Amino acid sequence: MRAPLGTFDHVLPAPEALELLTRPVADAVRHWGGTVPAQDLVHVDTDPEWADTSTFLEHYGPELLNQSANCVVVAGKRGGESTLAACVVLSATRVDVNGVARRQLGARKASFASMDTATGESGMEYGGITPIGLPADWPVLVDAAVADLPYVLIGSGTRRGKLIVPGKALAELPGAVVLEGLGVAV
Repeated sequence: MRAPLGTFDHVLPAPEALELLTRPVADAVRHWGGTVPAQDLVHVDTDPEWADTSTFLEHYGPELLNQSANCVVVAGKRGGESTLAACVVLSATRVDVNGVARRQLGARKASFASMDTATGESGMEYGGITPIGLPADWPVLVDAAVADLPYVLIGSGTRRGKLIVPGKALAELPGAVVLEGLGVAV
């Protein structure tokens, strides 16, 4: 099998790679719903040494920059209450935490969640957090540019491996909201 984008040696439909995924991601793939078939979610094996965007692009090709997205966990706070949310933006951009994300969450203040909070609450590894398989009560904020991609490279829940999924599959995730301008130029 060939990946829909990039050049990778080990490519499998995600339902055939469940043992390579963290439990929450594997459970989400196992119980997949929506208009995109689970077989269209693709797992590619990658070296965890190259999981971070800059080193990943050096190794696997700079052309993937405009076809990949980062998922970051944001904490919105209002009146002593805190809400965790995932923000999915193109890798060439950064999350507009104090603008678009904060307003969407109805928060007075928003910031990136700590690494311990992000990994502990998601059940995923730092550097591999993905919007697929997050807790059901988390909002998943997806930049419109990501949702519009035919395929997008995202984390797989671990630092080893990535998922390649149709952008519209991210827009259909539970709790997903597609927003213009969530990702801003770096």
